[in-house]
Amino acid sequence: MAIRVGLFVTCLVDLMRPRIGFAALELLQAAGCEVVVPEAQTCCGQPGYNSGDRASAVALARKVAREFADCEYVVVPSGSCAGMMRTHYPDLLNAVPEAERDALRALAERSYELTDFLVNVMRYTGKSKSSIKSYTYHDSCSGLRELGIKQQPRALLAQVEGAELREMNECEQCCGFGGTFAIKYGDISAHIAERKCENITASGADAVVLGDLGCMLNIEGRLRRRGDAKTQVLHVAEVLAGKTGDR
Repeated sequence: MAIRVGLFVTCLVDLMRPRIGFAALELLQAAGCEVVVPEAQTCCGQPGYNSGDRASAVALARKVAREFADCEYVVVPSGSCAGMMRTHYPDLLNAVPEAERDALRALAERSYELTDFLVNVMRYTGKSKSSIKSYTYHDSCSGLRELGIKQQPRALLAQVEGAELREMNECEQCCGFGGTFAIKYGDISAHIAERKCENITASGADAVVLGDLGCMLNIEGRLRRRGDAKTQVLHVAEVLAGKTGDR
């Protein structure tokens, strides 16, 4: 019997680039999962949690736990949202009604970032082709530092036929997004993003690939403002599912 997996799409993917969600869905199905996508899902609660609004974070965490209660795993195409669910939901347990604590704790334990789930749970070895000849990879902060997402996406991308990895300098350094950081500290954020884009350009890659849409939007915006209309900015799920053509 197929593993029942709940796909947590994330707010940004739903609103800004739905095809990442569809790519993640296809990958999970190709790995042999039965995938469910609760229609009422919204936010994981991270913006409120990061801003000190614990009440809204708790309310949303409880909502997520109810919506994915019948799933064996919850998979997220985002290191930041997966990090919130797996790493920070346990910090909210004391603010949750006692009857719901076990469910929230269990949700945290069975929540995974997409590439981590494909590699370490499903042992996925799907082959794919891509029009991209070379790519560089940006390690987004939350996925890397909260969940240890580093080799998993590279292992999957190594299976893409004809695509060469060109590691950039400072691939683990922040892109300058950081959620509200980019708004509160715009000048600093812009400087960090500029340095990231310089490293991307210096790699000579056709595309920069990563696992968080917030970082993708920040990097793509800076590249375009620098006059770079050529370098593609793609989610790892898009590449693995062969969805790298024109938007």
